[in-house]
Amino acid sequence: MSPEKKVAAISGKKGPGSIAALTCYDYPMARLLDGAGIDLLLVGDSLGMVVLGYPDTTHVTLAHILHHLEAVARAKPAALIIADLPIHTYDTPDQALDSAKKLIAAGADAVKLEGGIRQADKVRAIVQAGIPVCGHLGMLPQRVLEEGGYRKKGKTPEQTLAILEGAEALISAGVFAIVLESVTPEAAEKITRSISVPTIGIGCGEATCDGEIAVITDLLGSFPWFVPPFSSPQTDLARHTTDAAGKYIQRIRSHAEN
Repeated sequence: MSPEKKVAAISGKKGPGSIAALTCYDYPMARLLDGAGIDLLLVGDSLGMVVLGYPDTTHVTLAHILHHLEAVARAKPAALIIADLPIHTYDTPDQALDSAKKLIAAGADAVKLEGGIRQADKVRAIVQAGIPVCGHLGMLPQRVLEEGGYRKKGKTPEQTLAILEGAEALISAGVFAIVLESVTPEAAEKITRSISVPTIGIGCGEATCDGEIAVITDLLGSFPWFVPPFSSPQTDLARHTTDAAGKYIQRIRSHAEN
């Protein structure tokens, strides 16, 4: 399926449970998740924390994203590949377009950036060049230092209205979907019902958005050093890994006892 058809398929999905998405950072995981039938793979700047060991996403560079994006793209998944624009790679419309072009050249089908009204001109510049853009509203990880931590959004009518106005600005600029992160369930549901493009929630409660996205390490339980309160691990890969490594070590060392 062409990138255009993949984007169209996602943009047409409205209604709870319509989109299942996961982050992905390497070739084997891309093949496995695509084989499971995932709709969307996000090469997210979350890799800074769960792959590279940084304390937050503000340390991620375009080079980091490109490296992991190329690996995911080599799997040639049927799923839509979206790549994050890292912090300070879209400070101006021209810079945003230049960065987006590099992500597309590396194998992305679309790009994602954080922010609402003040990002509309960057979205418009990218979309007018023929590159699909996914928005990201609510809690914005790239602003964690600016805001002094990770805070739930949509707790007041004013916050909800601000997110909705941001969504409308992004839609006018041409986004095909919007990620809502750490927005209260009530606000997420209201925003989802109010806009024409699909919303993809993370930390917004179940069935409040048109789809959901999870960080793959949260799903697999492979990053036990930080587990978001909203995550729902489906297995304990960290324990399985240490158990397997322990058995391997015992087998090797048993030779010295003979």
